[in-house]
Amino acid sequence: MTKYLGYYKRNLRLAFPIVLSQLGQIVVQQADIMMVGRLGPTELAAIAFANSIFIFGMVFAMGFSLGLTPAVGHVEDKTQYKLLAKILSNAYIINIVIAVCLMILMYVISFFFSNMGQDPAVVSLAKPYYVTILLSLLPLSLFFTNKQFAEGLGDTKNAMYVTLFANFLNIFLNYVLIFGKWGFPELGMLGAGLATLTSRIFMALGFYAIFLRRNLFNRITKYIDLRDYSRLHIRKLFKLGLPISMQMFLEVAAFALSGIMAGWLGVISLASHQIAMGISSMTFMLAIGVGAATTIRVSHYYGEQNFKRLMLAATASTHIVLAFMGLSGLLIFLFRHDFPYFYNTDENVVALTAILLVATAIFQVFDGLQVVMLSILRGLGDVTYAMIYSFVAYILVNLPTSYFLAFTLDLGTVGLWYGFIFGLAVAGLLFYSRIRTIYKSFNS
Repeated sequence: MTKYLGYYKRNLRLAFPIVLSQLGQIVVQQADIMMVGRLGPTELAAIAFANSIFIFGMVFAMGFSLGLTPAVGHVEDKTQYKLLAKILSNAYIINIVIAVCLMILMYVISFFFSNMGQDPAVVSLAKPYYVTILLSLLPLSLFFTNKQFAEGLGDTKNAMYVTLFANFLNIFLNYVLIFGKWGFPELGMLGAGLATLTSRIFMALGFYAIFLRRNLFNRITKYIDLRDYSRLHIRKLFKLGLPISMQMFLEVAAFALSGIMAGWLGVISLASHQIAMGISSMTFMLAIGVGAATTIRVSHYYGEQNFKRLMLAATASTHIVLAFMGLSGLLIFLFRHDFPYFYNTDENVVALTAILLVATAIFQVFDGLQVVMLSILRGLGDVTYAMIYSFVAYILVNLPTSYFLAFTLDLGTVGLWYGFIFGLAVAGLLFYSRIRTIYKSFNS
């Protein structure tokens, strides 16, 4: 294990700001959920439903920006400022177009909310909130573009600073607008949506201001020209970004569609499911942060053709994630009767959530495994197989298993969660098999 000590330290040093940044992203969403949850189970179910639809578009847009990190990481000479600026310019072009198209498509989807088997009261409350956060997709996409570009250069701290400040802004505005404090109108769920929109606009503007001021970036950004369209770079970004985007879309589809199925079981089931997902997403950000650092490390070593250090760094990250997620699972299990009260005090919701959190605790290790395996593949630029394997694991395995357990065997919402566990285990094993195949090619 001593041969990994240096890699543990370097990976954690790089991952720590990313973990805080990713936690910041989820805190914005969880702040909405916790505060809206105080309004009642129906409101909590409504925000759960709206977010389960919105996350489709958010993840699809974010997936394209994630392709930017290995694209930049594979540039061996980071002083090629004009080349890096050209990559970033074309990333802006493609991500803006995708965000606008998604906003239009997802707005059209809102007209079909009433056909998704949800309680009419839930649909009525969800629509205004959904349309408001939909407007945040463009600034959020711009933020992610800047963030992934910076991470490709090895800078992970600036995204953390911007995100943490945005979190405080969002929570403050939530308090003021949801509950009508200091002379502001009491807007309820709509107030939560406006707070999220405002904080995400700040995130986009804040990071761009850093790009203009920091020497690391302004040597590059002074060459940015959105008219500098390049088929070569657009094609490369598509080749990396589209499979990542589709892989993430498929994974989220399984979770989002399970959320819709939870709604078929009633308001209490959907509210409890949302709380369990919220708690799990907080710990998931630990794995995501280490995974993002792994992608950066692997992409840099791959660009240098240093395969030995690449494999050591990847293995060190696997150890870190499994340790983190194992501990997280233990804490969730031990405090399963306490955590739900942070979201809602309805005894029926709390009781069902405590049961779900047993499955959530088991879920942690399998989720962490698939995250780190996937991050290694992204660093290698090997993203097509990940997309195919995700389709198998999440669509062909996870969703049918969840439905079978929940409705055929009548296990209810608990069955949905055990379906997640099975799907994640299959995904992790498939990703690992692909990594082993690539490693063998290094030695041939």
